[in-house]
Amino acid sequence: MANLVNIRNFCIIAHIDHGKSTLADRMLELTGTVEKRELQDQLLDGMDLERERGITIKSHPVRMKFTADDGETYELNLIDTPGHVDFTYEVSRSLSACEGAVLLIDATQGVQAQTVANVTLAMRQHLTVIPVINKIDLPAANLDLCYTQMEEVLALPREDALKVSGKTGEGVRELLNAVVKLVPPPSGDRDGRSAALVFDSVYDAFRGVVNYVRVKNGTFRRGDRIRLFSTGLESELKEVGHFSPEMRADDQLTAGEVGYLIPNLKSPSDARMGDTVTNAQSPCTEALPGFREVRPMVFSGIYPIDTADYDQLKFSMAKLQLNDAAFVYQSESSAALGFGFRCGFLGLLHMEIIQERLRREYNMDIIATYPSVIYHVFMNSGEMIEVDNPVRLPDPAGIDHIEEPIITCHLMLPTGYIGDVMNLVMSKRGICTDTASVDAGHVIITADIPMHEILIDFHDKLKSITRGYGSMDYEPSCYREGKLVKLDILVNGEPVDAFSSIVHVDMAYARGRQIAEQLKDVIPPQMFQIAIQAAIGGKVIARETIRQLRKNVLDKCYGGDITRKRKLLEKQKEGKKRMKLIGQVNIPQEAFVAVLKSPEQN
Repeated sequence: MANLVNIRNFCIIAHIDHGKSTLADRMLELTGTVEKRELQDQLLDGMDLERERGITIKSHPVRMKFTADDGETYELNLIDTPGHVDFTYEVSRSLSACEGAVLLIDATQGVQAQTVANVTLAMRQHLTVIPVINKIDLPAANLDLCYTQMEEVLALPREDALKVSGKTGEGVRELLNAVVKLVPPPSGDRDGRSAALVFDSVYDAFRGVVNYVRVKNGTFRRGDRIRLFSTGLESELKEVGHFSPEMRADDQLTAGEVGYLIPNLKSPSDARMGDTVTNAQSPCTEALPGFREVRPMVFSGIYPIDTADYDQLKFSMAKLQLNDAAFVYQSESSAALGFGFRCGFLGLLHMEIIQERLRREYNMDIIATYPSVIYHVFMNSGEMIEVDNPVRLPDPAGIDHIEEPIITCHLMLPTGYIGDVMNLVMSKRGICTDTASVDAGHVIITADIPMHEILIDFHDKLKSITRGYGSMDYEPSCYREGKLVKLDILVNGEPVDAFSSIVHVDMAYARGRQIAEQLKDVIPPQMFQIAIQAAIGGKVIARETIRQLRKNVLDKCYGGDITRKRKLLEKQKEGKKRMKLIGQVNIPQEAFVAVLKSPEQN
C-alpha cells in the first residue's frame, strides 16, 4: 500500500487516432508492468472490435509502479480513454477518477476538434493538463504548427509541451517524471468513513457485477459489508483488487487508489454508474459528486431475428448497459418485426458498436431499424409530445407543428476545403454561423445542422471531401420548427411500420422513390402483382410494381378452338383476383437489411 503522497491518478485524452493506446503500451513496458513476452500492440484495448477498428471504445484502468528521478517509487493509476465524439461520456467518467490528464496532440495533424472538446472537459473538472506532442519520429511531424495551435486554440503555453514518440518510446520516461511532478497527489482520509465512486462496471458470468471504483475516503477489505448509496442495497465484498492490466486481488483498497470491488450482486440492474459505495456499518453521510447523466441522441429499434431469442436479448442488453451507461433501452413491438426494444445511443458509431457487441459477445442474431432522433410534436391543443419512433407520430390533422433537434457542429479543416465543406453543410439543411482561422492553414467552421441529417453519412463525406484531414465535434443546441412529415411505405396496400420515417418535406419524394426501388429488387415475385408505394398521409408520392409469377395454363392445350384458350386464361385471371384479395406478402429478412442499413439513405 503506497502513501497518499506517492500516488498519482491520471488519464490520457486526445482526438481519435492520435496514439493514446500506443503511448500507454510504452508506459507499461517502461514500468515493467507487463513482461516483454506478453506485450502486444494496443494492450489495453481488450475487445477484438477495438483492435479491428483501431479505436478505443471503453476506458481501461491500469496500475503501474514507477521509480522517478528523485529516487522515490510512485504508484501510477492510468486510465486510457476513447477519442471519438460518440464516446465522450466514457472520457467524462474517467476524468472524475483522476487529478491529472495527459493531453496528446498528433505532431502530423495538430489540434483537432475532439482535442478541444476533451481539454474543455478536463478543465471543467479542474484537472492538471499536461500537453504532449506525440509521433515526433514521423517525417511529416510539424512541431511549429502544434505549438501555434496549442497557444491560439487551447491557450496552453508552448513551453509546457513535452515531446514523445509512442512508437519508439522516446520521451516517455520524461513524461512519467512530469506526471509525478505536476499532477497533485489524491486527497482523502484513510481512517474516515469509506466512500468510493463507481466510474465503470462489467458483468462477469461467474462472479457477477464487477465495479471499477476510485476510493475517495476510508478503506475497503474483502468480507466487508457494503451499501450502494442510490438503492440502499447491502452486500458482502467477495473480492477487492487492482488492474495490472488484468484483475489482481488485494487485501484492501484504500483512499486515493483506483481498483475494483466485487460485491455479491448477481443482477446487472443492481449496479448503477456514478453510484457511491460505502461501508454498511459506518456509512458516509452523503453521496460523492458523480457525473452528469447523459441523454441519448439517436434512437433505433433492435429486434431478434428469431422471436424465441427475445428473453435472451433482454438479458444481454441488461449486461451491456451495465458496461455502457450511455446505452438505454425499453420494450416495444412492431407488426412487421415482432417484439423487440427501442434503444437510445449517443451517435451512429455508438449504435454500430452496440449492435456488433450484441452479435459477437452475446451471439445474438438481430436486426436494427432506421435510426431516428427525438422530435417535439406540438398539438393543436397546445400539448407537446416527444416522439422517438415514427410509428408513434399522432394524426397530422391534430398537429400544429413539429420541431427537430439542432446540433452545433465544430468542423476543423484545412483552408483549401472551406467551399466544399460549406456546400456539404448546406446540402444537409445546415447554416454556417461562424468561421475562425486557427493558423495560416486551418479554420474552424461552426454550423447549426439538424441532428437527423448527420446520422448516416455526414462524417464519412467530411473525411472524403477533406482527404481525411477534416475533423468534427458536436453538441446539442436547440429545437427548431421544420416542415417535417411522416413517410409511410405500403406493400400491397398495407403500411409496414419498420420502414416508416420522419423526413423533411423537400426530401420525402427522393427518399420514398429510393426505398420503393430497393424493395422492388429484394422482394421476390409472388403469385399476384404487388404494388410498393411511398405515401405521405393519403397521398402516394412514389410507386414500384413487383411482377407476378405467371403459370403457363396453355401448356397442355394442344390445338382446338381459340375459345378454349380464352376460357383457361379468364379462369386464371379470376383466380388471381381472388388470391390478391386474401394474399399476404412475405417480406424476406434481406429486404429489411437492404433498406434499413443502406449507406445511401439521407
